[in-house]
Amino acid sequence: MRRKFNKLKKLWKDTSGMGTVEMILIIVVLIGLVLIFKTQIRELAATIFEKISADSAAILS
Repeated sequence: MRRKFNKLKKLWKDTSGMGTVEMILIIVVLIGLVLIFKTQIRELAATIFEKISADSAAILS
């Protein structure tokens, strides 16, 4: 378990080829996309959960 944690920690800290500015830009773009498509994302999630509920009810019946 400790070995996996150390590998994950090392991978997280490894920034070869990726600078701070690039990371910030990626985060800003992702936040912007979420804000722009917030309604559509919520509708999609609601539809998916409705289908999951209906299918699980059909399976359990």
